Amino acid sequence: MAPTPTDRLMHKIDQVLHELQEVRKMNERMDKIAMFLEDIRLADVIQNYTAPRKLLWINFLAGLARGLGLTIGTAIVLALLGSLLTQFLSIPILGDYIRELVDYVQTYKQP
Repeated sequence: MAPTPTDRLMHKIDQVLHELQEVRKMNERMDKIAMFLEDIRLADVIQNYTAPRKLLWINFLAGLARGLGLTIGTAIVLALLGSLLTQFLSIPILGDYIRELVDYVQTYKQP
C-alpha cells in the first residue's frame, strides 16, 4: 500500500524535528565551548594583572624568538637567492649584471 500524503507529511515533520534536535544539541555544545573559552580568557586576564613580571618575561621571550626567527629566515632566503642568482651567470646580459652584484657583495663580505 502506498503512503498517503498525510503519512509523507508526518514523515517529513519527523525528519525536521530530528534535525532540529541535532541542531539544539550542537548549539548546547557550542555554548559550552564558548563558556570554556571565556573562562580561559578571564583567567588569562587575571593572571596578567596579578603577575606583571611573568607577562613581561613571556613577551620578552616572544620578541626574542620573533627576532631570531626573522634573522634566520632572512639569512636562508638571501642564501637561496644568491645561490639561484649564481646559476644565471652564464646568461649574456643578465650574467654581467649578476656578476657585478656578486662582486659587490664579495667586497663587503671580506674583512
